[in-house]
Amino acid sequence: METTPFLGLECIKLKNDALELLLTQSVGPRILYLGLPGGDNLLAELPDAELDCPDAGTLKMWGGHRLWHAPEIRRRTYLPDDQPLTVTPVEHGVEVIQPIESQTGIEKSMRIMLPDQDATVIIDHTLTNHGMWPIELAPWAITQIKPGGTAILPQFTANADADGLLPNRRVALWPYTDIRSPHITWGNRYIFIQATMTANALKIGFPNPDGWLAYHIGDTLFVKQAAYHPDADYFDYGSSTECYCCGDFIELETLGPRTTLGPGQSVTHRETWQVHSGITFEPSEDAAQSLAERLGLAVL
Repeated sequence: METTPFLGLECIKLKNDALELLLTQSVGPRILYLGLPGGDNLLAELPDAELDCPDAGTLKMWGGHRLWHAPEIRRRTYLPDDQPLTVTPVEHGVEVIQPIESQTGIEKSMRIMLPDQDATVIIDHTLTNHGMWPIELAPWAITQIKPGGTAILPQFTANADADGLLPNRRVALWPYTDIRSPHITWGNRYIFIQATMTANALKIGFPNPDGWLAYHIGDTLFVKQAAYHPDADYFDYGSSTECYCCGDFIELETLGPRTTLGPGQSVTHRETWQVHSGITFEPSEDAAQSLAERLGLAVL
């Protein structure tokens, strides 16, 4: 495995003909760099960002991609992850495993794979309960991306009943979200979030049967896909997809269903990433629909 320093951390380099990734083995797990050959890092670089965890210190964010377990509870979610990882080569990639969280008994791991020479990444996020009691949680995959672009969030539009009389969608809003924010464009088929904020923050979530969300910046489109389970229960008012935005970054987030892990049990949440270059996009529902159809984005 090729290693290289990045943001002052020792990182493993994964690459193929179309993409290059850096994932740290010093802390995390984190994917810190994602880029096309010769291109810039799409991911946010936040080496100084921290979150306070009561009675446990501070969590350094670093930026990039991370794995949490929902629901968001400060004492549990913001536990520091500043210990070296166990790294194991696997077919087409590597697996990185975090030391077990002593406070929760949860072990986080990510298996990151480049399955071919295309600009595609497959990430299996696994939570394992090494504790003595069952824990209710959900895997929560979060990608921090640099600001300046537009998030594309597909909305469910089919009828919930034959006559179209029942409600067919939910949107979760966090208390710091201004529903009148000029950075949110509320469409019937798509919601757009402009990552150009200079103050405050916003976050929205929703059930996502389409199974994808995307972010366009410059001439590059980053797409995340994760399976949606319509009969399952999700945290945050049923949200399987969430998007957080502030001045320093935007987060594209997917969650697995709410589950109870007994001692020794694991749950895995898979994301598939694709990076498309040479993409021109101006936020409109027609443009988003045309782009989705051209790229073959559909329910997984």
